[in-house]
Parts: sequence; structure tokens; C-alpha cells
Amino acid sequence: MSGFTKQGPRNDTPYTPTAGVGRRRAGDLSWYQRRQLTGVLCVLPAALFITLFFFIPLVLAFWMSLYRWPLLGIHKFIGVANYVAAFHDSTFLHAAGFTAEYTLIITPILLIVGLILALLVKGSRRGTGFFRTVYFLPVPIGFASASFLWVWLVQPDVGPFGRILQMMHLVAQPPQWLAATASALFVVIAMVTWKTSGMQMILLMSGMQAIPTELEEAARVDGAGRWQVFFHITLPLLRPTLALVLVFSVAGSLLAFDQFYIITGGGPSNSTITAVYWIYHTSFVTFQLGYGSALSILLMLVLAAVSFVQLRLIHRSTEF
Repeated sequence: MSGFTKQGPRNDTPYTPTAGVGRRRAGDLSWYQRRQLTGVLCVLPAALFITLFFFIPLVLAFWMSLYRWPLLGIHKFIGVANYVAAFHDSTFLHAAGFTAEYTLIITPILLIVGLILALLVKGSRRGTGFFRTVYFLPVPIGFASASFLWVWLVQPDVGPFGRILQMMHLVAQPPQWLAATASALFVVIAMVTWKTSGMQMILLMSGMQAIPTELEEAARVDGAGRWQVFFHITLPLLRPTLALVLVFSVAGSLLAFDQFYIITGGGPSNSTITAVYWIYHTSFVTFQLGYGSALSILLMLVLAAVSFVQLRLIHRSTEF
């Protein structure tokens, strides 16, 4: 029997020294599940805030828009009658047209002025920090405060603008800036440009500083001029930032209210009433809360459609 060894019972289960070590109990969560739970807890406050202050008021506004809802009195269900009335409201249609006109005028102005300011202060030359601060100073000022300031600036009796023009012998008498539609709109556009172009500058300057300097240096080595570098390198790589600025500008212009309410008061002859201005007048002056809610829903749909189209165009333009 020499040369033979006695074998015990066969066991096919592989031996693992760490078997059973660290085995999870049935009630324990995996690392992935704990990570998901942590993420849910982090976004829960924001989700509650959005639900409480956006979705619930939106549902209530839509519900009110289906009623004839005076401030005092009986609420009566009228279906979509408020929406039908909106398309026959000449004042609202004029306000919507004026809002679109204002948006088409102010959006390229803000974009061009912000781009010029960003080009002036994007470098690290001496004094750029000072000018960045100066250009950005009007941004923290509220629209209401800025509007009251410009109302004083353009007053013909006490405002400095008219007196400066008179001292320069450009006009015989200080002009009545707010007496005509064109000049009143010009005042509002000037105020909004002064107030918000600093924010456009900061956003565009950040986008320019994110462009690798090696690309511009390589283009200059190849003989490209300053404008060639700007149009063929800077602008194409700046498209995502330009798109962001454009979306912000269009949305803010469509929702314009403070500047027209304070500076022009909707005048002269109701020619500078915006869509939000008329919604405010309908809801809180004549107290037609149901009709005002319907106008708000219509404006929200227009804003959502415009934003969707912009984002689609942006997505296509940024695909290389």
C-alpha cells in the first residue's frame, strides 16, 4: 500500500479565508443605496421650496383662471372664457406687441454693450480691476431704486440731463423726456442698459477667460490679426456663454414691469404698457383676479415656448 494516500470525503466548495467576514445583515443598506439616500436628502429642501412657491401657486392660478373671481363676491366657474377674452382684449394685445418690440430692441443692445465692456476689462492690465468695479456698480441697485433715480435725472425742471443739453446749446429748453412714446422708451432703454450691462460683462468676461490662451497665441503666431482671432476663435468658443446671456436677457425683457411702472406709468396715452403691467392692472387695480390669472398663464406659456426654442437653437449651435 506504499505510495497510496487515503483520501477523505470530497468537498468541491472552494476555500475562501474571508468567507463570512463583513457579511451584510438583511436590514443594512448598500453603499450605492446610502449614496442615493444622501442625494435625495440634499435636494429635498430645494424640491419642497419649488413645490411650495412654484407648483402649488401655478396650480392655484390655473384653477382661478377658470372662474370669474372678483376680490369680493361669488366665484363663478366660466371655463376657458377668460382665455377667449384675452384674445379680444385690445389693451392686452397692444401690451404684448409692445413687450415684444421692447425685447427685440433691448436684447441686442445689452449683448453688444456687455461684449464691448468684457473685451475692455478681460485682461490683467493696470486699472482693469477698477473699471470692472465701476461698470458693475449699478447691478446691485434694485430696479425700483434705479427707476426713481432716472425719473429725477430726466425731470425738465430739476434733472441734470436737460440742463446739460441746454448749457451745451443743443436745446433751447430742457426736453420733456416722458411726454412722447419714443423718448420715454429711450429713457427706459438707457436705464436698463446702465443697470444690467455690468452683469452681461461679468458673464461674458468669465466665458472669455475660460478660453485657453494657447489657441489665441497659436493664431497670432500664424499671422492672424486681433479681429480675426476675435471672430474665428473667441466668438465660436464663447457661444455657450452668449446663449446663456441671451436667454437671461429675453426672459427679463418679456417680464419687464418695474421700469415702466415707475418711469413712464404706462404713458403717454397707455403706449408703454407691458404685458406684466397689464396683468398687474387687471389683478390688483380692477381686481379681476380670474382674468388676471388667465393672462399670467398665457404669458408663462409664451415665455416657456420662447425659452424652449432658444435652448434648442443653442443646443444645435454648440454641437461641433
